[in-house]
Amino acid sequence: MTDERSPDAPDTDDHSTGEDAGDEPPADDLEGEQELEELSLDEFHDACQQAGRPVLTAASVAQALELPHETASEALVGLTARGDIERLAVETDPVVWYPSELEDLTDRERVVVFPKRREIIVDRPEQFTRAQLSQFAHLADGNGEDGYRYVVRPEDIWQAPHDSFEGLARTMRQALGQRSNALEEWVESQWDRAHQFRLATHEDGYTVLEAKTPEVMGNVARQKLDEEHVHAPISETEDWVREGAEAAIKRILYEAGYPVQDHRDLEAGESLSIDLEVRLRDYQQTWVDRFAEAGEGVFVGPPGSGKTIAAMGAMAHVGGETLVLVPSRDLARQWAESIAEYTSLEPHQIGQYHGGRKEVRPVTIATYQIAGMDRHRSLFDDREWGLVVFDECQHVPSDVYRRSTHLQSRHRLGLSASPIREDDRQTEIFTLVGPPIGTDWEALFEAGFVAEPELEIRYVPWGDDEQQNAYVSADGREKYRIAAKNRGKIDDVRYLLSAHPDSKAIVFVDYLEQGRDLAAALDVPFLSGETPHHERRRLLEEFRRNERDLLIISRVGDEGIDLPTADLAIIASGLGGSRRQGTQRAGRTMRPAGGALVYVLATYGTREEDFARKQLQHLGRKGMTIREQTVDRSREADSGDE
Repeated sequence: MTDERSPDAPDTDDHSTGEDAGDEPPADDLEGEQELEELSLDEFHDACQQAGRPVLTAASVAQALELPHETASEALVGLTARGDIERLAVETDPVVWYPSELEDLTDRERVVVFPKRREIIVDRPEQFTRAQLSQFAHLADGNGEDGYRYVVRPEDIWQAPHDSFEGLARTMRQALGQRSNALEEWVESQWDRAHQFRLATHEDGYTVLEAKTPEVMGNVARQKLDEEHVHAPISETEDWVREGAEAAIKRILYEAGYPVQDHRDLEAGESLSIDLEVRLRDYQQTWVDRFAEAGEGVFVGPPGSGKTIAAMGAMAHVGGETLVLVPSRDLARQWAESIAEYTSLEPHQIGQYHGGRKEVRPVTIATYQIAGMDRHRSLFDDREWGLVVFDECQHVPSDVYRRSTHLQSRHRLGLSASPIREDDRQTEIFTLVGPPIGTDWEALFEAGFVAEPELEIRYVPWGDDEQQNAYVSADGREKYRIAAKNRGKIDDVRYLLSAHPDSKAIVFVDYLEQGRDLAAALDVPFLSGETPHHERRRLLEEFRRNERDLLIISRVGDEGIDLPTADLAIIASGLGGSRRQGTQRAGRTMRPAGGALVYVLATYGTREEDFARKQLQHLGRKGMTIREQTVDRSREADSGDE
C-alpha cells in the first residue's frame, strides 16, 4: 500500500515516529532540565535555512543543529512558550514548527536574519527599518517580489556612522526587532578592526601611523608596508609616515582588512561663507549630516536624486574654499552655473580651470586631467582647500584620475550614481575618497522623489543578410560590435518613435558610424565627441526649451555632459560596455516627473543579447522593473499600416 501524502506535507526522518512527535513534554517539564541549552530564534532560522523551508519537524531541527532528538523537542516547546514559533499537529505526520511571523506574513513587516550568511531578508519594510538598515547593511536585491535582501559586509561596519559599537548595536536591534547574538559578535569584531589604526599629526608637523597594540603593528602594518611608505618606527605602536604616502597606506591596510582612521590635522583652508538657497530633501539632509559626522564620503544615488545639490549642502557645512573635479569642461560650466543659482556665492567667486578657461577662485571647478598634470598641480597644491569634491568619482581609481586624489584638503566628497568598476577596483574609491553614503534606489522610487522608468529589452532581428553572415564568421569582440551596429535597429527606432509621438527622446549609440546612419535616416543631429562645444551647448539648450524633441548622442552623453530630462530613452547600443554605463544611460530618464520609458535594443540570438541581459541585472537589483520583448517585424509593420 503506497503512502498518498500531500506533496506539501513536511518531510520526516526515518527514525522519527508519531509517538516521538506527539508526546513532547509540556513546557513545565523544562524547569527540571538543568543541562538544556535554550534554543534561540536565530538558531531556528539557521535550521530553516539548511532545510530550505520555514516549516520543520523536531527531527529536522535536531539534525540541522546536531542536537539529540529529545533535546530539540524540548527546546522547541520553550520557543513556543515565548511566542517565537508556532506548533501544528498533522494527522499522519509529526508535529511541525514554524516562525510565528508566518501567521500574519501578508499584512505586516517581517524581518528574518541569517547570521551565518550575514543576510537580512525584509518583507514589507517600513521606511524607518530601511533607514536603520542603511546604516550597517548593503541592499543587495531590491525588487520587492521576494522581499528585500540586505547583506552586512565588512565595509558596511567599518563605515557605520556611529561613535561607539554600543550605538551601532542599538541601531541593529531597532532595525531587526530582535537581538541576533551571532551577528552582533561578528559586527563587533569588524568594528574593532576598523579602530586598530589611525593616521595622526605629530607635534612636529609630520604624519604618524598609530596602532592600537604592538601586536597589530608588527603582524599587520610592518608586514604590509615598506620604506616607500614609512621612514622608521618611533615606538612599538608608531611609525613615521613618508610625505605623500598617506593614500597608499590607507589603501594597503584597507585591502588587508584594517581600514585606517584619518585624524590628521589638515589645514581647513580659507573660510568662505556659503548659504544654500534651496531646501534639501530629507534624504539629502541625511547625506549631508552623515558627511558632517565622518568628514568625508561618497554620495551614492540614482540620476535625478540631487547629488549635486546635496554636495552644495556639504560645501555650506564646511564653509571653506572648495575645489570641484569633473570629467569634462561641459560639466565644469554646468557646475559653475548651478553653484551661482543655488548658493549665495557671486559669479566672481566661482572659477573654472580647464582647456577653455584658467581661473583659480575660492570655489574652482577643474577637470581631472588638468588637476593631474604636473605643470598645473602647484596651482592647486599651494591653495589650502577646505573641501575637494570628486564628481563621477567611479573614475578615481584609474591611473589618469588617481593623481588628483593626492591633493590635500580637510574634507573630501565623491558623487556617483553607480560606484562600480568592471576591473573590480571599486573598493579603492572608498579608500581614496571616503565611505559610501546614500539611500537605496527603491526607497526613492517609492517616496516619489525619483520616478522609476519603465525599462524594456527588445531583441531585434537582423536588418540584412550581409551583417548576419559577417557575425557568423567573426570572432571575439568583433561579434559584439557587428551585432551592436545591426542596421535592423534603425527600423525599430523608427517604430518606437512613431509609437510615442509626443515624447522628447534621446537615442544613445556606442559607435560613430551607427550614430551617423541613424542621424541620416531620421534627419536629426548627432551629438558626439567630434561636435564642437558651442554646437553641443546649442543643441542641448534647444532640447531643454522644447524647440527640439529628438537627439542622437554617443558616449559623450554618459557622464561628460548634464543631459536634459527626456521622456523616452532608446539605447541602440552600448549596454554591453559596463554596468556603470547601463546605469548612466537608463538613468537619464530618472527625474521626479513620471511616465519615462527606456528601451534597450539588442540583436536577437547574439552575444549582445546576453550582454544586455547581464548588465541590466544590476539595475534590477536596485529596484527597477525590467521587461523583455522579442521584436516581430511583421507585426510592427502591420501596426504601422494602421
